Amino acid sequence: MKDHINDRTDQYGGSLENRCRFALEVVEAVANEIGADRVGLRLSPYADYLDSGDSNPTALGVYMAESLNKYGILYCHMVETRMKLSEESFETTESLVPMRKAFKGTFIVAGGYDKEDGNKAVAENPTDLVSFGRLFLSNPDLPKRFELNAPPTKHNRSTYSLPDPVVGYTDYPFLENTA
Repeated sequence: MKDHINDRTDQYGGSLENRCRFALEVVEAVANEIGADRVGLRLSPYADYLDSGDSNPTALGVYMAESLNKYGILYCHMVETRMKLSEESFETTESLVPMRKAFKGTFIVAGGYDKEDGNKAVAENPTDLVSFGRLFLSNPDLPKRFELNAPPTKHNRSTYSLPDPVVGYTDYPFLENTA
């Protein structure tokens, strides 16, 4: 979908509409097969991993959010603007609010949230739900830690996707094992 890496010249390249065509065709096909109430889509229009950015990520995000309304899917899950690279977060004036306003279903955000940030985002209404990916991965008892205001265990990115030994997904300690 991003113009920095999509150099196609057919109906799937060039204009914003063409670059988004394939993703929307997949959404339509899956929604028709299993029901739109069982379909969600995660998008990261601001991410620039491996120089895969877009010249106008806001327009890309808004276009996709508006287009997804046609299919009535269950949710749209967007990665925060501050998460442009895989590990670091940045201060930014960009916002997911235009996408939130454009999408009529459940809106989920992800990207470096902690308990305080997540509660604030839901309370101030730029989102319906917050995803805590890495934080949940390294804290299998995250709801309990939130409830007790216990400190979270930091994730270890170096263990992601290791085939052998398999570590970093199921071996983080539970709160009662850290005392």
